Amino acid sequence: MILTNIESVPGKNIVEHFGVVSGSTVRAKHVGRDIMASLKNLVGGELKGYTELLQDSRDEATNRMIAQAGQLGANAIVNVRFATSSVAQGASELYAYGTAVRVE
Repeated sequence: MILTNIESVPGKNIVEHFGVVSGSTVRAKHVGRDIMASLKNLVGGELKGYTELLQDSRDEATNRMIAQAGQLGANAIVNVRFATSSVAQGASELYAYGTAVRVE
């Protein structure tokens, strides 16, 4: 599956349009990560636990979007975007979406 954040795939022609596809995941904070993040806030630096959590969330949401596009018969997704929202205290949704197309 080709993914791009632009409106087309360079060197390819869009021959079929399937519409918007999406994938999401809702993740809660981990108490252990919160404690380590609080300590890291005192001295500064990257919050690696949260970095890993967000990367895992992006991967899961993207894979769900790709699966949906594949079920439609698409071989590419253009205009890929990510959004986040808070759904409860300590839990956030990561949402990936784009336009499923077939390119040649």
